[in-house]
Amino acid sequence: MTEEKDLFWVYIGGLVLAVVVTLFIVKGSEHGKYATAAKAIAEDSSNSAYKHAP
Repeated sequence: MTEEKDLFWVYIGGLVLAVVVTLFIVKGSEHGKYATAAKAIAEDSSNSAYKHAP
């Protein structure tokens, strides 16, 4: 009788790695979306919806 290896922790590690990679991909794609808005706000701070109180 051959004994099979328990691959539970390998599956868990793969799942965690997949989630981390997915989060980094989503975070990277979201960054470009807000870069244009940040540039516009830097050029004209009155263009921001988040105004600082004097």
